[in-house]
Amino acid sequence: MLRWLMGGGRAPQGLSEKSSVQSLGEEQIQNPYTELLVLKGHHDIVRFLVQIDDCRFASAGDDGIVFLWNAQTGEKLFELHGHMQKITAIAAFPSSDACEEKNNLILTASADRTVIVWDCNSGKQVQKVSCFHSTVKCLTVLQRLDVWLSGGSDLCVWNRKLDLLCKTSHLTDADISALVELPKNCVAAAVGKELIIFRLVASKEGSEGWNVLEIKRLVDHHDNILSLVSVNELTFVTGSHVGELIIWDALDWTSQVCECNSWDPSFHKVTQQAIKLSQKQHEVSIQHLTSDEECVFAAVGKGIYIYNLQMKRVIACQRNAHDSIVLHIAKLPNRQLISCSEDGSVRIWELREKQQLPAEPVPTGFLSLWGFGRANKQASQNAKKMQESTTSYSLEFIGDLIGHSSAVQMFLYFGELGLVTCSADHLIILWKDGERESRLRSLTLFQKLEQNPDLQLRA
Repeated sequence: MLRWLMGGGRAPQGLSEKSSVQSLGEEQIQNPYTELLVLKGHHDIVRFLVQIDDCRFASAGDDGIVFLWNAQTGEKLFELHGHMQKITAIAAFPSSDACEEKNNLILTASADRTVIVWDCNSGKQVQKVSCFHSTVKCLTVLQRLDVWLSGGSDLCVWNRKLDLLCKTSHLTDADISALVELPKNCVAAAVGKELIIFRLVASKEGSEGWNVLEIKRLVDHHDNILSLVSVNELTFVTGSHVGELIIWDALDWTSQVCECNSWDPSFHKVTQQAIKLSQKQHEVSIQHLTSDEECVFAAVGKGIYIYNLQMKRVIACQRNAHDSIVLHIAKLPNRQLISCSEDGSVRIWELREKQQLPAEPVPTGFLSLWGFGRANKQASQNAKKMQESTTSYSLEFIGDLIGHSSAVQMFLYFGELGLVTCSADHLIILWKDGERESRLRSLTLFQKLEQNPDLQLRA
């Protein structure tokens, strides 16, 4: 294992310098990730990271190997071999709250048309399923029902024992590329440009049995759906190859908002043929979506866009956040975002509120001056509404993590333990808060000196 200490902004020796759309200079005061650990083991593109618990994660990619790591120390815990071809999907399957024995599992699907269940505590293969007629493209765990779904040419429902509970017939010429859980035992499946709603219904044979029924097909998108994310119990969002962002009602599956020309003023949704002929599809393709209760964060082409669900508009954006396509974004605490790109960069952003335009003056007078009276209350509400409608935001570049030499596929955020990134350069990098790590090393040294005074005398 290699370890580099970095000052913000300088590339480690041996890595090529990258051109930068944004520039911060040498000092990055707001960037805490000034130390990194390079985790080696993979020998092909690392495409997937999945969090197992508060301090463990798994990595997988095109070499077909799964590694389990300690996010605090960077220690390699297990190396899991079982697939013959590249990994195509991975999901964590934690024990249910009702289960007395905590048994953290992970599921991995491969181009070899198998799915393997692994025990994270022992690193052993629990079971392998080899009955698939095509590659499984996505895996989703329905924790509440204690079942998991596999999506490919069909949708299969499995229990924890890997019993096949039910499956659909062949859907269309396209495969299921993404799945998201919806209320009332429903799931939404992205199948090409269609969105298919399925419902799981308990069979009459017993509580273990399920049937899966196709409820509805939504054909609002004009091109393939690339990203699918749940916002809350009432809302989910999809994004397509031609930049269509659709916000859906999760209960009746109706389209609430459809955004298409927010990313590029010259791009208009006229007809399907016009979209197909557009030369700017790569510039508006929505590669990844994430969300909180307030906003949807979209990776659109080379840019990052923040769409406010209440205001129903884009409130901030960076059209050229990276030199190439943005592959993954995530929201951090303190109104921060992290993005990674095909250009090999990982960048930190902060959503800042700009200076508000002046609101209407509040009526003056003795009572209103001290906050009494109906007139003052009404004026204050009007002023507040005025401020909300005129508030503007900016997405400011505050940190650049330079360590990978090829496309960064995705990352995981572990809070104070750091940030994990994976890349086409076969490496995983564990980024650490330099100041925190320095304090921990000093504390460890003081503890050793207290326990062994002879060390202090020798020094």
